[in-house]
Amino acid sequence: MRDNSEQIIFQQELKLQEVEAFPVIMEDEELKEKRRKRITIIGQILIGILFFVFWELLAKWEVIDSYYWSSPTIIWETAVIAFTEGTLWSDLIYTSGATIIGFLLGTFFGALLGLSFWWSYFYAKIAEPYLVAFNAIPKLALAPVLVILFGIGFSSKVVLALMMTVIVTAIAAHSGVKSVDADLEKMLFSLGAKKHHIFMKVVIPSAMPWIVSSLKINIALALAGTIVGEFISSRQGIGRMILYAGQIMNINLVWVGVVVLSILSVLMYGGTVWLEKRLLRGNRIRE
Repeated sequence: MRDNSEQIIFQQELKLQEVEAFPVIMEDEELKEKRRKRITIIGQILIGILFFVFWELLAKWEVIDSYYWSSPTIIWETAVIAFTEGTLWSDLIYTSGATIIGFLLGTFFGALLGLSFWWSYFYAKIAEPYLVAFNAIPKLALAPVLVILFGIGFSSKVVLALMMTVIVTAIAAHSGVKSVDADLEKMLFSLGAKKHHIFMKVVIPSAMPWIVSSLKINIALALAGTIVGEFISSRQGIGRMILYAGQIMNINLVWVGVVVLSILSVLMYGGTVWLEKRLLRGNRIRE
């Protein structure tokens, strides 16, 4: 009897030790995750630095033709002049603004379109082939038409960025709608739930991860649409600056535009990653 009681006490002590050790294990995992993120960021920065150093050395040793490929130091000097004496700041704001507005509008209207398919199975079946067909059309080929319709100003760039993103988001939202558990819907209807309640409480949370997953693709598509619109006809923008620099054979300024666009795309991608985390966290809290 005493042996049994001692064994029970021993097992309880082991369980207590496991419970006490659990927070320590969680803290260790969090520290490891933070360390991994820190190492990843440092690695990314080092690779970028090594790339530019290697580029500079190749140009200095004349392994590559610096007239066509330029060099990081010359690009930096040209960028400083373009920022201080030229129109690079206003061009950067113009391109960023058109991209972000088109991205937000395309994502919003695409999500509305994709979510609307849940309301009617008949409507979804009719509209789905047209959605797929429009997605197959190279939207950039429509850029000249959009410039004619909306002019060479800011609005045509926004519309082109919107068109690049709206269908991608609609397809993602539609996929999210189709992933909703049909048995759950039937059960909720049988319990007296209204259709708009199910839409708000079940359909949107189920489709949200699908919509959010399209954000990183959309921001790149929106930027590409804006740049193509600026190439075709524009008074401002990084795309117009690159086109103009190419026409006057200012290769260094072309590379400034390319590098600025690369940095802009990385920053926008980082912004969408942050937005994705916030939206998914908020979605989990609501669930």
